Amino acid sequence: MKLNAKHTIYGCYMGYITQAVVNNLPPLLFLTFHRQFGVSLEKISLLISVNFCVQILVDFLSPRLIKRIGYRRTGVISFLFTIAGLSGFSWLPFLLPSAYAGLIICMFLNAVGGGILEVIISPMLEAAPSDNKESAMSLLHSFYCWGHMGVVILSTCYFAAAGIDSWRLLPTLWAFIPLFSAIWFLKIPIFEVPGDNGEEGLPGGLFRSGIFWVLFILMICSGASEHSIAQWSSMFAEEALGISKTAGDLLGPCSFAFCMGLSRLLYGLKGHKLNLKHGLLAASGLCVCGYLITVYAPIPVLSLAGCAVSGFAVGLMWPGVFSLAGTLCRGGGTFMYAMLALAGDVGCSAGPAVVGIISDTSGSMKSGILTAIVFPALMLIVMSLLNGRKSRPQA
Repeated sequence: MKLNAKHTIYGCYMGYITQAVVNNLPPLLFLTFHRQFGVSLEKISLLISVNFCVQILVDFLSPRLIKRIGYRRTGVISFLFTIAGLSGFSWLPFLLPSAYAGLIICMFLNAVGGGILEVIISPMLEAAPSDNKESAMSLLHSFYCWGHMGVVILSTCYFAAAGIDSWRLLPTLWAFIPLFSAIWFLKIPIFEVPGDNGEEGLPGGLFRSGIFWVLFILMICSGASEHSIAQWSSMFAEEALGISKTAGDLLGPCSFAFCMGLSRLLYGLKGHKLNLKHGLLAASGLCVCGYLITVYAPIPVLSLAGCAVSGFAVGLMWPGVFSLAGTLCRGGGTFMYAMLALAGDVGCSAGPAVVGIISDTSGSMKSGILTAIVFPALMLIVMSLLNGRKSRPQA
């Protein structure tokens, strides 16, 4: 069978599912690590920091690797890192004298693989021939949401069937997804990304482009708007309703991920009818409303509905800004997408940190979420200014 651009797009989908696995499976095991290995909550927090910091570093370094060995080999390498990281959870903490050292190594390997995927997948899809790239980009990012939901639901089913004591097999089972993806990447066609040939770059360089810095700010706001609630929704659900951890995960992270994925799916299917700038403006405004509902709703169920509204709103932000960059900064190449991914990761780290610090200081998680409203509000302002500006694509 001869593979074509559609198979390349399918490979991109699997890449984002892989990234969802490596980002969202370890947190489901954090409490188990705490109980079985005696790892303190402070050290578990360090695992999260390692993941974010390594991904930011990889975002910066990946373009050089891609330029040297190409997208295909880089993609296969990323999947090999994630295979090693996921399967490593099953044996490395038990093999090393320090179980925590084994966990750190696995998180590091996952972060390297996930960071590379974050850099290469979007430009690969942008380069692949398709009828509507904005819709295709949004549909691509919806697969991260479906992957997130799949990890939570299927892992919960596994724990219910096999018991939490049998957790060691679970990461190895999930490692089959990057294994299949690596084999797929060896076969699919890879298309040249505009700007990577050295002849189509932005005039004056990427960092001298004013519109790039606008997009950079939008990416920070996108990542922060998404993760300020996503990272805390489970705890918020438990505190608001006083329900079990399993139900809290289903009502919190799963409902958020579902609404975010639904937003991206709808735009992927009907996005050709929507002006992207207007869509991002509406999404940022809706996100502000979602935050306000979450904080000020008189009953807990409405607060959770506010979380869901926020999930639907942020669904367009990350893929929308990536697609906007492809239009306004044509010729930016892989380095541009890497820098935008870096900005997004900075937001993913900064947003939850703001919520955590303010919540801890004030003693109220609602105060933390209310403070983080600054991110979608800033995006709303920037998009309002951008919509009022007649801009021309940079060639």
